[in-house]
Amino acid sequence: MADLNGGCEGGRYDGRYDGRYDGRNCGHNYGHTTDITPDITPGLTVDVMATDIRGMAPPQRFQTIVIGAGQAGLSVGYELARRGVSFVILDAHERVGDAWRKRWDSLRLFTPARYDGLPGMPFPASWFAFPTKDEMADYLENYARHFRLPVETGVRVDRLARNGKGYVVSAGERRFEADHVVVAMSSFQTPRVPAFASELSPDIKQLTAYDYRNPSQLREGGVLIVGAANSGAEIALDVAPTHHTWLSGRDVGQVPFRIEGRLARIVVPVLFRVVFHRLLTVRTPIGRKGRQQALKEGGARIRTKSVDLDAAGVERVPRMRGVVDGRPVLDDGRVLDVTNVIWCTGYGYHFSWIDLPIHGPVEPKHEAGVVPGEPGLYFVGLMFLYSLSSTMVHGVGRDAARIADTIQDRLQS
Repeated sequence: MADLNGGCEGGRYDGRYDGRYDGRNCGHNYGHTTDITPDITPGLTVDVMATDIRGMAPPQRFQTIVIGAGQAGLSVGYELARRGVSFVILDAHERVGDAWRKRWDSLRLFTPARYDGLPGMPFPASWFAFPTKDEMADYLENYARHFRLPVETGVRVDRLARNGKGYVVSAGERRFEADHVVVAMSSFQTPRVPAFASELSPDIKQLTAYDYRNPSQLREGGVLIVGAANSGAEIALDVAPTHHTWLSGRDVGQVPFRIEGRLARIVVPVLFRVVFHRLLTVRTPIGRKGRQQALKEGGARIRTKSVDLDAAGVERVPRMRGVVDGRPVLDDGRVLDVTNVIWCTGYGYHFSWIDLPIHGPVEPKHEAGVVPGEPGLYFVGLMFLYSLSSTMVHGVGRDAARIADTIQDRLQS
């Protein structure tokens, strides 16, 4: 049995998250598996009965279903396992960690490795190293393997609905039932692109921040990056050495120190463990005010400074307001003759597959992750779920433990 307080038995974590553990290293299958009985989840059973007369297998039954195998879902799984709750984690990707692997190639985390580990397993790097996205992905895969978490990959959930007193989760022809369901997904799911994007000339290559990997995807000529927050600024630096680059959008501001610098070694622990984790929460007036701002406006640039953009030759321009004759037009009336547009205009709320009355205008209705009026339904991983740190790797563990405690209490009541 894996040691819940142990380290990583899978070797160096390089950040690549691929969503599927094939079981060759420890005898457990995390890809398209049916019988899931990991050592850390005593009593976990899956109904593997023959198909019924309609040709559809009966639903598999668990005490808890976790949807999503990123850092939020794996943290919830770890905490449920410690409490002896039977559960399964469902994820649409091929391998654990793919949500990170599929980001642009040069992406690195904004948080030092000291704050990038999940409960029970520190991130295997020097405390002030900044992991790459592939290193984060591999760490997540190793985490699931080490604790033998029952992850089913390649399972895309398309509906969550009530089934009597419990819930039914549908994924294609497969069905899962449970009294408790944890939706462990971030607020950032579907790239937002303005409607006038369809008016751009077909000879302009269009990508979103989600689709972008590296400059080799781009056509010869200029690049307009729409959206000047963290993703837009970082992609601008990636593209500028090979393409004339314009960065469009309002100035969101910047963190007033270098996150890799000496000052950060003093400031970051205070920010992460005190300000983000304990001060800015839903229980404090300043936290509730900050939460509303974070949900509406996002935050300042963290790594990239204005001086970096200037040094790279990135040209800052006003907001893109529309399209004229197939070309992007800015607020100041300029029309840019570019051959590429990269949309870094944020991500939209996308939980339409949840067939329950929990939808709000900006986010699902919840109270620190517990859904009122839907006993047994929870969220982990959302922006500012409980505190500002809820959005960060180091903060999701606390939310996962609190939700796992709630599930355990309800199961025992």
